[in-house]
Amino acid sequence: MTRSLTILGLESSCDDTAAAVLRGDAQGRAEILSTVVSGQTELHAAFGGVVPEIAARAHAEKLDLCVKQALTQANVTLKEIDAVAVTAGPGLIGGVMSGVMCAKGIAAGAGLPLVGVNHLAGHALTPRLTDGAAYSYLMLLVSGGHCQFLLVRGPQDFTRLGGTIDDAPGEAFDKTARLLALPQPGGPSVEAEALEGDPKRFRFPRPLLDREGCDMSFSGLKTALLRTRDEAMAPFDGLRKQDRRDLCAGFQAAVVDVLAEKTRRALTLYLAETPARPMLAVAGGVAANKAIRAALETVSGEMGVAFTAPPLRLCTDNAAMIAYAGIELYSLGQRDGMDLTARPRWPLDKASPAMLGGGKKGAKA
Repeated sequence: MTRSLTILGLESSCDDTAAAVLRGDAQGRAEILSTVVSGQTELHAAFGGVVPEIAARAHAEKLDLCVKQALTQANVTLKEIDAVAVTAGPGLIGGVMSGVMCAKGIAAGAGLPLVGVNHLAGHALTPRLTDGAAYSYLMLLVSGGHCQFLLVRGPQDFTRLGGTIDDAPGEAFDKTARLLALPQPGGPSVEAEALEGDPKRFRFPRPLLDREGCDMSFSGLKTALLRTRDEAMAPFDGLRKQDRRDLCAGFQAAVVDVLAEKTRRALTLYLAETPARPMLAVAGGVAANKAIRAALETVSGEMGVAFTAPPLRLCTDNAAMIAYAGIELYSLGQRDGMDLTARPRWPLDKASPAMLGGGKKGAKA
């Protein structure tokens, strides 16, 4: 197939309702014609995190509106769409179901092919969309619900080198924000406080650095921060502003150190395969953290590997990455029927054992 494809993508795996239209070809080149994301931060603000039932209802209410807006911005009609790509998992099952059912309705009503996309594959293939990355490359997928190193050899060929055995970094940031009475989402709040803090004042553990391999753990950091916070509050009536800033800086420094060292190990394994054009890519919401990006770029530079990270708007959940993955999968001949099911768990690397832990922002894969 050499002609261009115009794909409508839908994403609803957590708390962002998104639709996008992309035009691309079988060689992996693509243009984003439109991308629409409707967030739910205000809906969940009072609960200190994402409430699955509220998220699912909001997706059901907003999906058709986002689709209409994406088509309008792209200046195309459903008659010009070649296929509908939709996140079919993993994620919060209610949200995923909302997206799958909406996509099925559009596909059935317009007579279009349906392509079910793994949400993680959408993130993992983003460097192909943004930078034309050539296979193979090393991907660090780091988000609110997931954290893993992936060797990406093709749109359906992933090998996991390691991942978190409990909380993902994004979840750890959110929990830290709640413990310090900072607004959600926690990642940007903690990062902003850390800029004014001393990362050396409070020394937090660097979990699993004393063990071989690329697996990670972040839940212990939350416990360590809780204890340190209580000690800092004890002499005073509450938590002082500078104490909170220093706690954020120390916590973020621990996460950065773990990710940097584990990335170094993953790169060593990746380079042993002698890739033609070595590249480290990072994607997912936590990839928006500037300190983490800087550390990963430093590691890749020290090891002679190109580094890429998507624009911030494509780090967090979006439908452009789903539409792009749909282009690659459609080009390989994938077509899904009306029996496409929503999946809370869906590992990219089916040969590796599942990672432990559920995680509040989505099941681990």
